Amino acid sequence: MALYEHIFLARQDLSQAQVDALAAEATKIIEDNKGLVVKTETWGLRTLTYKIQKNRKAHFVMLEIDGPGDVIAELERQLRLNEDVIRYMTVRVDAHEKGPSVMMRKNDRTERAPRAPRRSREEENA
Repeated sequence: MALYEHIFLARQDLSQAQVDALAAEATKIIEDNKGLVVKTETWGLRTLTYKIQKNRKAHFVMLEIDGPGDVIAELERQLRLNEDVIRYMTVRVDAHEKGPSVMMRKNDRTERAPRAPRRSREEENA
């Protein structure tokens, strides 16, 4: 079976419970079509770079899927019909990441090395 990463954006006015229900619905569609959801990550409400269907923000959800291509076709068909989903994207990958995704690790950055002190203008001109 093929490995996929599927990300969808849900409308900003939905509650977290409704977003979780959308993720559960997507998981059910995948499992009903002989696929497997390896991992589900909710990235939360984030600001969009540009407006999408009059939304400035969206709830981001990522699913790591193991299944045939028919599963993806059915999932995307169902999401196209859902008014709460404003965008989605599915990408085929060679392997799933171990542990949390980059978006989840972004908040757990280690501290940077301290900056070197600035030189004064006299030192720069010398």
